Amino acid sequence: MARRLSEIESPYREALAEILSFSTFAEAEETILKLDALCRNYRSADDPKGVDCCRRIAFLGRRRAELIGRNMRVNPGKRMQKMEIAMWFRIWLETPAIFENWLAMRKTTGEFNKLQQMELSGKSK
Repeated sequence: MARRLSEIESPYREALAEILSFSTFAEAEETILKLDALCRNYRSADDPKGVDCCRRIAFLGRRRAELIGRNMRVNPGKRMQKMEIAMWFRIWLETPAIFENWLAMRKTTGEFNKLQQMELSGKSK
């Protein structure tokens, strides 16, 4: 798996440059939806390398979010946010076809609403 974007070959690197952003829940959702759209395009063009590159970027995002989520020097609210985002990447990687519906349902849970309130109030910084 790629450890950084520079390990992705051209022309995929250019298409995926600066796509990985998950400072907020909104950015994480946008990132995953962009990856999903690119992945679908590569799939419809019968381009398995492109699909693999999208998945590698999502895996990288998941891994980075998990690392932040386990870092005890990071604010507890931010760690919880990053573990939530890591779960989003995991769900997309495992079952991309249901991700959007799953996320819509996830956003209705009390657990997520608490995390979102922390983010909005600045307590996850």
